[in-house]
Amino acid sequence: DSSLAPVCGIFCGACEHLGVQCQGCGAVEGKPFWTAQVNIALCPLYDCCINGKRLEHCGLCGDLPCRTFVDLRDPSLSDEEAERALLQRQHDLLRRKEIGTQKWLEEKQAQTSKRSG
Repeated sequence: DSSLAPVCGIFCGACEHLGVQCQGCGAVEGKPFWTAQVNIALCPLYDCCINGKRLEHCGLCGDLPCRTFVDLRDPSLSDEEAERALLQRQHDLLRRKEIGTQKWLEEKQAQTSKRSG
């Protein structure tokens, strides 16, 4: 399901908010639940990638990691956790670029299943 593969590199299928507060970033077209919490209309990464550069995801952008990518972080994370998350998202986006979104989704789903099983 491509709605579980947002532009930012997070796998929505592993998110605790999926099905509760959000249907997946692709399904909500850049307006996940958290945009209202930070008083913005649209995720800045979605806006840049989809509306601005017309790319499927940030991994296809020659500017990765750009200021928008680096600055958009979960405020509940410590600086160390945010840095790890940023590096993981970059890694995941480059992997997605390498193998394609469908295979990337399959890999992420398998990883999530292993962790929960």
